[in-house]
Parts: sequence; C-alpha cells; structure tokens
Amino acid sequence: MNLENNYWYFKSALTPRFCDDVIQHALNKKEYVAKVGGFKDTKNFSDAQIKTSQRKRKSNVVWLDEQWIYKEVQPYVVEANVKAGWNFQTDWSQTCQFTKYKLGQYYDWHCDEFPFTENPNKNKIRKLSMTCQLTDGSEYTGGELEFDFRDYEPPMRNELHHLKQCKEILPKGSIIVFPSFMWHRVKPVTKGTRYSLVMWNLGNRFV
Repeated sequence: MNLENNYWYFKSALTPRFCDDVIQHALNKKEYVAKVGGFKDTKNFSDAQIKTSQRKRKSNVVWLDEQWIYKEVQPYVVEANVKAGWNFQTDWSQTCQFTKYKLGQYYDWHCDEFPFTENPNKNKIRKLSMTCQLTDGSEYTGGELEFDFRDYEPPMRNELHHLKQCKEILPKGSIIVFPSFMWHRVKPVTKGTRYSLVMWNLGNRFV
C-alpha cells in the first residue's frame, strides 16, 4: 500500500495537566508485565515465558478504559485519518495502554496489525495506532520512537531513506497516529522514565 503520509502528528496537543492526570491515575491501578500480543493477565505467565517475551519487549503496562481519556484522544485519531489521506474504515477502539519504560526497557521492531477473533471484534484488524507522549522528552534519554518504512527488498535497505526517528512528538502532550501495519520500535531508555498512552482503532479487513 503506497502512502503519501506514513504518520500524522499533533505537537503539544494535550495539556500537561491531562498528561499528569493520566499518569497519576494509571500509577494507582494494577500494573502488568508487558508481553507481545494479547490482553491476558500475566499472573499465569511463567518466568520462562516472561524471559522469552522480554527479548522483544520489556516494559510495564496498565490498561485504561475510562471515557474521559477516550474523549480527549479519539478526536485526534479521527482527524489524522482524514488529514493524512488514509480514510481507513474503523468502528472500534481497544482499551488504552499506559506504558512505563524504565531504565533499560524497550520494545523492539514490531507492527501492531493482527486479526482478532473475540467478540465484538470478530474478523477485525487494527488499522490505526495512536501514541500520546505523557512525559516530556527532556525528562528522560533514550526511548526514541522510530519507524522503518519497509516497502523494499531487504538487500536494498538504506537507513537514510527507510529509518525515521520521530522527534516531532518529544514535547509533552504530543500525539502521533500511524497505520498499524507500520513497523516501529521504542529504543532502550538510558536515563529517567518514559510514560506513554497507546490506543488502537479496529475495522474490517482491508480488501
């Protein structure tokens, strides 16, 4: 799929107060060890499974489904879908994920798109991914969000053209929206803690 825009961002879109409210609210809720794929509780996740998962992803998450959060972030996803020229059909938003990246934590290369079979999301896929920067970029080092535009044969890979570090969303309250099939990663945090809010919008499979 050829795209004119690989992502769309809104710099400092949300207020610092909103970001702080989300952080404080999330820090008072149950925290889980992040793993690759799925929303299941990690209480039955064995030490071996956690170790294997953390080769790809190491962070902590909290699930948030409060309407006051959706009310603030969802309009930006809708606006980005139009302004970027994607105009993807979507009709469902998943539970928001509050992610804590502490020292040495990361999420290696991945894409968010995969099918769902559980109701009410049967036969739907993630189409749009949203990340909101809850911590200002000056409060931590490392933790960079990067994209790899993989519309090329592997031997032709040139990081000058295919790798993009998204510096536009470093200010607190900034939002980025991108197609869920886009490859991306969060590099290891080397100082401080990075907090972010992630949401996915689902729709019918592409035809």
